[in-house]
Amino acid sequence: MQSILTIFMHMKKGLFFGLIAAAVMLASCNKQLPSPEELSVNPNPLEKVGDKVNAEITGTFPVKKFAKKGVLVVTPVLKFDGKEVLGEPVTYVGEKAKENGKTVNYKKGGKYTQSCSFDYVPEMRKSELYLRFEGKIGKKVYEIPDLKVADGVLATDELAEAQDNPTAATPDKFQRIIQETTEADIKFLIQRADLRSSETKSDAVKALQAAIKDANKNERKAINKLEVAGYASPDGGLALNENLAKNRQKAAQDFLKRDLKKNKVNAEIESNITAEDWAGFQKAMENSNMRDKDLVLRVLSMYSDPEEREAQIKNLSAVYGTIAEEILPALRRSRLILTTDLIGKSDDEIKEIAKNDPKQLSVDELLYAATLTNDAKEKKALYQKAADLYNDYRAWNSLGQLYFEEGNTAEARRCYAKALDIQPNDPDVNFNAGVAAMAENDLAKAEEYLGKAAGTKGNLNAALGTLYTKKGDYAAAKKAYGENLTNNAAVQQILDGDYAAASKTLAAIKEPNATTHYLKAVVGARTNDKDAVYAGLKAAIAKDASLKGRAANDIEFAKFAEDEAFKAIVK
Repeated sequence: MQSILTIFMHMKKGLFFGLIAAAVMLASCNKQLPSPEELSVNPNPLEKVGDKVNAEITGTFPVKKFAKKGVLVVTPVLKFDGKEVLGEPVTYVGEKAKENGKTVNYKKGGKYTQSCSFDYVPEMRKSELYLRFEGKIGKKVYEIPDLKVADGVLATDELAEAQDNPTAATPDKFQRIIQETTEADIKFLIQRADLRSSETKSDAVKALQAAIKDANKNERKAINKLEVAGYASPDGGLALNENLAKNRQKAAQDFLKRDLKKNKVNAEIESNITAEDWAGFQKAMENSNMRDKDLVLRVLSMYSDPEEREAQIKNLSAVYGTIAEEILPALRRSRLILTTDLIGKSDDEIKEIAKNDPKQLSVDELLYAATLTNDAKEKKALYQKAADLYNDYRAWNSLGQLYFEEGNTAEARRCYAKALDIQPNDPDVNFNAGVAAMAENDLAKAEEYLGKAAGTKGNLNAALGTLYTKKGDYAAAKKAYGENLTNNAAVQQILDGDYAAASKTLAAIKEPNATTHYLKAVVGARTNDKDAVYAGLKAAIAKDASLKGRAANDIEFAKFAEDEAFKAIVK
């Protein structure tokens, strides 16, 4: 009986000769139908641009090896996460093959070129590119193993995040104090300064007196300023007009003082005079329907000296009679001007009403109430109430901002759509809608919205830079970013290979977040600065632990993957 060792030796001997036979057969096969040699892949590692992973593969077929009747079908295959995606195959044929394809000369060999394109999915960040071969000579089919040609995929452009673009607010217009103005004119006869009862009892004067009394009694109102101005029309001598203006101002002020005393109103009266009211004259002429008014206005623009103006206008005899009758009488006046402060609700009052009976608040008061709390849930409820009660676009926009900040982009987009139904051309809402669309990779909609966002308070150039980066238009992105100091601008600089600029941008960011530090690590990896890689990753992961998984599978750090320090950081 043979010993176990003898049997094992025979088994090993048989296996050895079998392997030799297989190797000879493969060598024979390759001699007649070889796979391409001297392969080069651009880029390597593969890189995501926009939503595609594209590569150009080149190589050569050796001389005197491609069978004249041979057919070789080459298919790029991207393998990742237990899956594989096939690219477009290319067929190469020998000189006498009946099939169609790119011909390879037997004696001279030939060039191998092939493009491939894959629709990107995040799992491809840890992947490998292979070439798969199907070979035959005549009817005989040959098996050739898949050949790995590249690693992939660099997806650093994904770090250009829509959230790096702060949204634009559409704030309330709530004012604690709102000013109202009430005015009344008391007119005088030519060259006179005595009050007439028909003027002091006019509806305008009565309304001003009532407004003074109301402001004095109403706890929500206060007299801010009370003025009396005296005027004279610009006809006659300057000394005469100046005296008339003073007397008219004094007569009206004395009248107003008596009324204040009667109603027990304590208010200071400010006074001023205008001796020749050319400004009033010009405004009255502009608003008139007089024939030849343009001629009069031209005289005003040509002459600045008051006496010359008056003389030139009086020379217009066909017009001056109408001026004296229709324009000048209204300029012989005193003007009473009351400025009243309307005092709004206090913060405590607004908060209390918003809690118990929000219908009692105006839309601006309700929107303002939302700014008085730091509780996101409470803010959301108040903006929702404002949206429900008033269907105000600002409420919907503010709701959208809250949802976007918490990562609920679908709900944010719904709110922005509601706002745009009401105000379709508002630049701030269009800006926010564009940023939210980008966050969901809806780039066509993002571009549409941002195209309507001119004049927004948001950083439109930075948002456009992000959009172009995501679309893979790096030249347009670089132009749009300009001097912006943001994470996304640094991403673009990294993609452009300008690592010095990227480092400068990242260092200038005032409030660095996890992405800022991760990008510093990427710059470190691309410049072979191990300390920068580890420092950046530690800081990034400290702020966002989920980046451990990304870093572990990120081909940016492939050269450090076996370092114990790197493993310790990402474990």
